[in-house]
Amino acid sequence: MSNPSLNYDIYESPVGLIYLVFSGKNLCNVSFRKPSDTPFKKGSAPERFIKELKLYFSGKLKDFGQEVRFLTGTDFEKKVWSSLKKIPFGETRSYKWVAESVGSPKAVRAVGRALSKNPVPVVMPCHRVIESDGSIGGFASGVQRKRRLLDMEYYSKQQLEQNG
Repeated sequence: MSNPSLNYDIYESPVGLIYLVFSGKNLCNVSFRKPSDTPFKKGSAPERFIKELKLYFSGKLKDFGQEVRFLTGTDFEKKVWSSLKKIPFGETRSYKWVAESVGSPKAVRAVGRALSKNPVPVVMPCHRVIESDGSIGGFASGVQRKRRLLDMEYYSKQQLEQNG
């Protein structure tokens, strides 16, 4: 079975330019760096997803509906990435929590490695995973960006709770 051609689009977010790669209508990569060896051509992300991004960054969207397709990753990594959808908007969980949620409670380091390879950050919210002691931990796209995403979600959640 052959893959549909890959297309990319660029979204200007409050945390920097985001490069969005699609396989057909499925999102398969989100990056804050321009992909260097791009075998794909410039295209347009689905308008529905662009609308979701705008709502998310304005604090009005908690969960993405965009379909994701993992083109890389082991079964364990895919399980870890998919588990991130269980972390509520504006909240955090520990690496240990993720390890337990995928049925591998002793695999905390492996979870950290899997998160560092997450092909769709923001949509699969690896920025919501922190150290057990409450420290921020790492983030493949930079700790400052992780901090900004967490702050944005936290304050948006507070606003939603006050207004709702």
